[in-house]
Amino acid sequence: MNMANANRRVARIAGCVVAGMLGLAFAAVPLYDLFCRVTGYGGETNVAAAGSERVLEDTIRIRFDASRDAAMPWEFKPIQREMEIRIGETGLAFYEAYNPTDRVIAGTASYNVTPYSAGNFFTKIDCFCFTMQVLQPGERVEMPVTFYVDPEIVDDPEAKYAHTITLSYTFYETDLPEDMTKVDGELLQETGRSFN
Repeated sequence: MNMANANRRVARIAGCVVAGMLGLAFAAVPLYDLFCRVTGYGGETNVAAAGSERVLEDTIRIRFDASRDAAMPWEFKPIQREMEIRIGETGLAFYEAYNPTDRVIAGTASYNVTPYSAGNFFTKIDCFCFTMQVLQPGERVEMPVTFYVDPEIVDDPEAKYAHTITLSYTFYETDLPEDMTKVDGELLQETGRSFN
């Protein structure tokens, strides 16, 4: 094998390695998200269509936390700071968002649960975080989250020691949907709506 062929082969291998690393870098976030959803690692929660069929006498305290990205101009807070529910019982909590600006703003909430060991057992039935929220100038809304703590938490070697679970949300400003932009010079007035 001559030197030119050897150099081409090394260049091809190096190119494949770079392409493979680039592909893994783009796949890392979705794969990590999938891992968190399956395992509950990192405080990722579960989603269910209905409440638990089993409700225990044991109770657990749920705390609610709210924050916002530095660039998000909304005001955002939980309406109640905490509640105590039976394990398996469906809970309903509300967060409040207020747009103090003179422009329409869309927002999306990210969330997590602590302690992380409880994430796989905290199950949301419905949540404002599932969809984009759009607030008109000066609009204030109450946004619900319906959830339960899976009774299987009492059998988990780590999570069974969690007596308090904190549900945290962070709101980020996102681009307005196209149907919320100006049409013939006027802004569409879809107040209090959420968008998938």
